[in-house]
Amino acid sequence: MSYILDPQTLRTFDMFGALDEPALDAVIAAGMVRRLLAGTTIFAQGDPGLTCHSLIEGRVKIVQTQANGGQSVLRFIGPGEMYGTVAAMMNKPFPADAVAVTDGVEIVWPVAAMRQLIRNHPEIGISSTASAGERLFELHGRIGDLAGERVEQRIARALVRLTGQGGRQTDAGLEIDFPVTRQDLAEMTGATLHTVSRTLAAWDQRGIIGGARRRIIVRNLEALTALADSGDDA
Repeated sequence: MSYILDPQTLRTFDMFGALDEPALDAVIAAGMVRRLLAGTTIFAQGDPGLTCHSLIEGRVKIVQTQANGGQSVLRFIGPGEMYGTVAAMMNKPFPADAVAVTDGVEIVWPVAAMRQLIRNHPEIGISSTASAGERLFELHGRIGDLAGERVEQRIARALVRLTGQGGRQTDAGLEIDFPVTRQDLAEMTGATLHTVSRTLAAWDQRGIIGGARRRIIVRNLEALTALADSGDDA
């Protein structure tokens, strides 16, 4: 079943918000819209960076594998965000896997088409640079967290960040509206699976978080934010 992308949808995207309607039409014409099934590997670490991607619906997980076989979840991509673009524009292999966490829809461009779009519409390049800079600052912050914070604080901070990306208010609390496993949290925070499980169980007993249907529910965002800020788990 085909997906008709409304050009106005692109106005909410990282790279295309400053474009007029003819330019948005050109962006869509240069790409290909396709559906994603949960669990699909969109591109794999080490693959040639030949395509640029933007998510329309769903969630995508960016996962990097180290030489020792360990994995790190670098980021969850949400609707309107680009991914794979920096590697493609630099003629580099993709540095991580991109895996669909939920069913979704993306638009993908050959790198040559994206370069032509940037030449025709420099606003795309400016927005892309700003977006890449924001992610770099976020990554630097996370590296600092790993070096200087207690593991419980890192877990709390990761959950607060995820609620900001995909928090949906429900009767039970603020639900992260895409699947996040305990293993994902371990890989995001440099913790062991045992530590994440123990920490989440303790916070569940205290009424800070809960869970339902493979979703994490934050019942007390104020308490979780305090843990993220201070690391005090007493």
